[in-house]
Amino acid sequence: MGDTNTKETMLLLIWAQVLVAVLGSLFYSEVMGYVPCEMCWYQRILMYPLVIIYGTALIKRDVIIALPGLILSGIGMVVSIYHYFVQKLPALHEAGSSCGAIPCNTTYVNYFGFITIPFLAGTAFMIIFVLHMVILRKHGRK
Repeated sequence: MGDTNTKETMLLLIWAQVLVAVLGSLFYSEVMGYVPCEMCWYQRILMYPLVIIYGTALIKRDVIIALPGLILSGIGMVVSIYHYFVQKLPALHEAGSSCGAIPCNTTYVNYFGFITIPFLAGTAFMIIFVLHMVILRKHGRK
């Protein structure tokens, strides 16, 4: 019985992380007025469906339903890390200047000198991915 509660708690944590990430992205664009660049849109495309995927898995108490979430969060990590590198590495900074109407090397926020929006998205994707892997490793297909 404890395993089921742990699995449900982990799914709730994942869903809460997804919700915070989605609301955070909407805050930056809709409240702060930061126009998302092309790579930000890709990250949103990968993050937003996770609300439904993990919400459904939580309601149905079935982590297997959330397998697409594991895949989307893995891809999201890669996109976010690359986007962060475009912002922070001089060798890639030039590549981000021709990304679209809003250059992908635009840095709207830079908390503590290293926390940018792609950093926040990448952290969220990593947390989602790692927690999902922990569930799979610990509980398998139960």
